[in-house]
Amino acid sequence: MATYAIGDIQGCAAEFEALLAEVDFDERRDTLWLLGDLINRGPNSLAVMERVMALEGRTSVVLGNHDLHFLAIWFGGHAPNSGDTFDDLLAAPQAEKIAHWLRRQPFLHWDRALGTAMVHAGIPPGRSLAAAAAAAEELMPVLQGSDFRHYFRRLYGNEPDRLTDDLTGMARWRILTNCFTRMRLVDDQGRLNFSHKGRLAEAPAGWRPWFEQAAAALDGERLLFGHWAALDGHTGVDSVIALDTGCVWGRRLTALCLESGERISVPAL
Repeated sequence: MATYAIGDIQGCAAEFEALLAEVDFDERRDTLWLLGDLINRGPNSLAVMERVMALEGRTSVVLGNHDLHFLAIWFGGHAPNSGDTFDDLLAAPQAEKIAHWLRRQPFLHWDRALGTAMVHAGIPPGRSLAAAAAAAEELMPVLQGSDFRHYFRRLYGNEPDRLTDDLTGMARWRILTNCFTRMRLVDDQGRLNFSHKGRLAEAPAGWRPWFEQAAAALDGERLLFGHWAALDGHTGVDSVIALDTGCVWGRRLTALCLESGERISVPAL
């Protein structure tokens, strides 16, 4: 029995299948952790969603920003972007079912027996893993409740750019969502930088990766994340593990065996 965590698939269905074959994934005994951004940018978002949903019961999934983008289109009335590649999903007869399935997925998954948690982008600056887990749980009634369309209509935006205790309602939900699904760089006040997507060496002065602040708050646990392809799987922090290795950009799709620590990759096709 093994648990494999896989970075951003982003519609790369062929590579996803190749990686499952490479690790000899057995649906009867093995488990998948999927770090969000299941869809978009790659060519086969619908096929990825059908495969993931068929594995329900053997998978744990967290939401990524591209997954939320699809939901904001479907439920919030937003228009697709010019670079989106999930027309196959939007046009599918089962799109409504897939959308409702996605909105019931969490922002953070934590298996204390394995000493490991996963998010798509990061955890709120200055918060412990336990506090981040509580914040992620706070969002679930918003996405799963009767007024979920209101959340998706008002989801987009970069304000507020810092989580403070006085925030309530949509302002609080938006900054929490952005921490879990969009964050890369933060400053010493805990503000988020939404513009930088490149390498750490190119980060603007005064900003540093969120995981440098988070590492001390993990209390011995591991934290896995995706989202930041420019890191190419390297953080320099043993307890914080990056798994987006840029498959959709022509590099590779990577899995981490949680029990052994082995990384397994397949090249982009």
